[in-house]
Amino acid sequence: MLCGSYVAIVTPFSGGEVDWDTLAGLIEFQIAGGTSGILPCGTTGESPTLSHPEHDKVVEFVVEKVNRRVPVLAGSGSNSTAEAMRLAKHARNCGADAALVITPYYNKPTQEGLYRHFHKIAAGVDIPIFIYNVPGRTGVSIAPETVARLSEIENIVAIKEASGSLDQVSGILSLCDIAVFSGDDSLTFPVICDGGVGVVSVVANIMPDEVAEMVSLANNGKVEEARKLHYHLYPISKALFIETNPIPVKTALAMMGKIKEEFRLPLCPMSEPNRAKLEEVLKGYSLI
Repeated sequence: MLCGSYVAIVTPFSGGEVDWDTLAGLIEFQIAGGTSGILPCGTTGESPTLSHPEHDKVVEFVVEKVNRRVPVLAGSGSNSTAEAMRLAKHARNCGADAALVITPYYNKPTQEGLYRHFHKIAAGVDIPIFIYNVPGRTGVSIAPETVARLSEIENIVAIKEASGSLDQVSGILSLCDIAVFSGDDSLTFPVICDGGVGVVSVVANIMPDEVAEMVSLANNGKVEEARKLHYHLYPISKALFIETNPIPVKTALAMMGKIKEEFRLPLCPMSEPNRAKLEEVLKGYSLI
């Protein structure tokens, strides 16, 4: 399971509630498109505004609907170590294959605090753990040296690296052999060329087959073919981040007729100028 294109799947809403039928349809769309794994309750899944019961139910629902066809990487992060452990235990108990655990946001722990956070969760829950580093969201970045220390723990198996820094990726891989997944779609190809193994993707929500193919080509040494797909995907990789994720990708899915265009505050609909830009890009890919 430690390679490929994982989709950070959106959480569709209808009338303020999770739209379960639509979520089931999105799961089938992903599996049919060749996605390697599915991540529910990540940032793209609007996890900060899901209640704890909703979060648990979304993970349970995805595990049930996927039915072992691909791995499920359950979002299990919190700025409370105890809460993150609870979420990871729930992920394990309901049958998820791994847990994605973000660096604690707002607290701004030291590197020693980060080490102890992940160490405690890994020691307390028998499930493979992906570290999630996204300093633009959390206000803290985990150092390559801390990642290397954590990689010595048996069930800390991968990192989703979304710092936007290839230097960070090189730093990690120069110190240990943990599996590195890109957390930035526009950097997936460079990350794999640097020794990474895949992506946890936003773009895969709308183009699962192309993202999966690009990652597969890169992982199998077909660099020039992968490079062509990288440049093909680059415009949409940038367009889906012209406003805060997941606003653009949910808007795109709505334009494609796959979900209702509904968010939870404080996220809100796109500005009209950015909506027009996104629509133009989607038309260029014949998605709408």
